[in-house]
Amino acid sequence: MPLSLVTSQRSAQLSPPLEVRRSGVHGRGVYATQFIPEGTRIIEYTGQRVSWEDAPNDESNPHTFNFGLESGEVINPEIGGNEARWINHCCDPNCEAIEEDDRIFIYALRDIEPGQELFYDYAMEIDEPITKKLENEFKCHCGAARCRGTMLSL
Repeated sequence: MPLSLVTSQRSAQLSPPLEVRRSGVHGRGVYATQFIPEGTRIIEYTGQRVSWEDAPNDESNPHTFNFGLESGEVINPEIGGNEARWINHCCDPNCEAIEEDDRIFIYALRDIEPGQELFYDYAMEIDEPITKKLENEFKCHCGAARCRGTMLSL
């Protein structure tokens, strides 16, 4: 059996029970393809690691987010990223992002049924005063009953 076939079969067996497709919240979203129990480590958020200074900052695309690490590095999911980059924000999420050993993992906060979209609270922090204009730039479209109206941490 050719090595590439073995690798692709192994990757298929190890891939998380997820699929990326259109989301009613924003663009693409990540959906469970099978039941995911509360507390499950679902997927690692992957990508190129760079300094904040070298991280992409495309002001024409405000919805490309770099994941900051405690080490001071940033994960840029545009290079080497996986399905986790498409998990949308929600003010009442069913997942959370946890940093472990300089890596980010997405965990289920509650049971997730097949077909449900995965969400975590981005709770974004910015280095400038939060104005109405910035709240609008980071407007939340999650539709949760307790939606705070922005992806920013208030």
